[in-house]
Amino acid sequence: MKVFLKISGMHCAACSGRVERNISKIEGIEAVSVNLATGIASFSCAENSQLDAVIEKVRDLGFGAELLENLDPEKEKKASVKRQRLRLISLVSSAILTMPLIMGMFLHWFGFHGFEILHNGYFQLILATPVQFIIAFPFYRGAFRSIKAKSPDMDVLIALGTGTAYFYSLYNVLIGNTDGMDGLYFESSMTIITLILLGKYLEDKAKAKTSSAVDRLLDLQVKDAHLYLDGEIRDVSVDSIKKGDILLVRPGETIPLDGKVVFGSSDVNEAMLTGESMPVFKEENDLVCGGTINISGAFRFEVTATGDETALSGIIRLVRDAQGNKAPIQRLADKISAVFVPAILIIAVLTFTLWYIFSGDIARSVINAVSVLVIACPCSLGLATPTAIMVGTGLGAENGILIKGGKELENTGKVSTVVMDKTGTITSGKPQVSNFFTTIDEGEFLAISASAEQNSEHPLGVSIVEYAEKSGATIPLATDFLSYSGKGVLATVNHKKLLLGNSRLMVENGIDISSVPKNSEATIVYVASENSLIGYFEIKDMIKPTSKESVLKLSDMGIDVVMITGDSTAVANAVAENVGISRVIAEVLPGGKADEIKKLQSEGEVIAMVGDGINDAPALAQSDIGIAMGTGADIAIEASSITIPGGDLLSVPASIKLSKLTMRKIRQNLFWAFIYNSICIPFAALGFLSPIIAGAAMAMSSVSVVSNSLLLKRKKIK
Repeated sequence: MKVFLKISGMHCAACSGRVERNISKIEGIEAVSVNLATGIASFSCAENSQLDAVIEKVRDLGFGAELLENLDPEKEKKASVKRQRLRLISLVSSAILTMPLIMGMFLHWFGFHGFEILHNGYFQLILATPVQFIIAFPFYRGAFRSIKAKSPDMDVLIALGTGTAYFYSLYNVLIGNTDGMDGLYFESSMTIITLILLGKYLEDKAKAKTSSAVDRLLDLQVKDAHLYLDGEIRDVSVDSIKKGDILLVRPGETIPLDGKVVFGSSDVNEAMLTGESMPVFKEENDLVCGGTINISGAFRFEVTATGDETALSGIIRLVRDAQGNKAPIQRLADKISAVFVPAILIIAVLTFTLWYIFSGDIARSVINAVSVLVIACPCSLGLATPTAIMVGTGLGAENGILIKGGKELENTGKVSTVVMDKTGTITSGKPQVSNFFTTIDEGEFLAISASAEQNSEHPLGVSIVEYAEKSGATIPLATDFLSYSGKGVLATVNHKKLLLGNSRLMVENGIDISSVPKNSEATIVYVASENSLIGYFEIKDMIKPTSKESVLKLSDMGIDVVMITGDSTAVANAVAENVGISRVIAEVLPGGKADEIKKLQSEGEVIAMVGDGINDAPALAQSDIGIAMGTGADIAIEASSITIPGGDLLSVPASIKLSKLTMRKIRQNLFWAFIYNSICIPFAALGFLSPIIAGAAMAMSSVSVVSNSLLLKRKKIK
């Protein structure tokens, strides 16, 4: 089973790495991924005892751990607001206590000595102590826990850096080794703590925005519903609703669960599901999804899915899973983060030792070592990839594109060839009457044809009935209905025998159809009455409105497009020509689609397969990236890397564009994180950066990485 744990108390890449390594060591635990940005750990296990062992291990490491499904979103939001408020109080308190020492430092620099108390060591000690041991206590607690777990993290660097400055200053105060501000570095310690608190506060606010996609989806889950029972309306909790219950939805309300309309009609905003804001008209027998919004009329529907079975719950799981999974590009950052803190501790010791050997100035040696400790922080490395993936997958969800994980998001941008199934992907997958011809009155022709097909379940017969109904025909009752499998139907309508079907049925019954022109793009259904042809229907699987534009966009991106289908070559070529596809693989048996994908892959192509049916599942699984139209079969969606709930083909080029944009952000983040540390650590070791500047730089490095990821939200992918 797949498990999600909410981990509290992580604040750097070393923390998440420590949690991930320890969970991975537990027997029976697989596919472990810990996301620093979301604070969520995901893994697979077979037994509850293994889950209990994971929770116990995480708590032993000094972190909180709760099952995500057990958390109340409302309580979590309130707790998050409370944490932010407490962090703000700590920040403001630290800033107020630090400000007099900063003023004293500037006055000292400019030769003003009117405020001697600001330079008094004991006065500074009084102000610095609550900042160092009360406000900064979480850093010391975190440092102790990480050292206990033999995996030092950012808290160790902060505690050592600020603690060294504080205790060195305390030593000088106690032995009277001060002259004005000389020998006192309380302001450095306090300013570093204040700046780090500021950075963490801004970082938390920015990180909250990266997870806004899941928050918005959670907000769509309503708590109450209007139950229609015995002609009365009762307001009940959604948790008490069962399959088969009838619910009423009024205008402007959010549909609480998935179901089928049984009475009434309305326009429904399905942007949550498809990414499209245009409302969709719903009437009797149409399906509705929980989380979508009823716009105009009131209607009743029968509940078909509750709890975790609803489409909205599935989307939340997909988005949350995607945001928790790591992209392959993150491996480098993880490897560096694992050894980063120990390496910095060694560099700091070397900095102190070498400065003291060559200068003999212990104060300068201490301060330069402190600068190294403070400026080096693995947070920016740890946040570079997950924040971009969170924003990228969230942006995809808002546009009707559900991506399975970071690996899939990264690999989608590498696609060189897109293979599209025809039926249900390029076309609607539902036959529709495109034209008809008759030798009798058109209204009568439609009426009697629909009457004969009323009892047929064949898609061609259903399309004729739907066309007649939309045309306003009054459909009489047929008798003596008889179905010929694979050929057509026979029925008595208005006391006349009516025969509808393909050419084989007509020939077997001696009906002359030679006058009907051949049409490679449509399926012909012939209609005969009393042994004479009276007309025929041209029925097509209509091309989706966005198919041609999607193919054009993919071509403009330099991506080859191939159509694959089990249909005849003539029909396939006609559809391909209409949408602008030049390469067609036709008359392929269901099992052969995966083999065709293998052939393309053997040519060195990175393949994205787009399909919707059960017969597409093997090909979706074989391809490098499987893209399932959400209008199709569950097995196809399960085999895919990306799901497009609305079935809009424009989402295919949008997915590739989203991948490229996200990977660009990740590379930018990693570049600046690496460059920041590569440049700043040597500068600090050489004495070119004061601890205060080092603290400010460290605090803002993580903020800049998260902010850069957030810029992705402004991009348009469709």
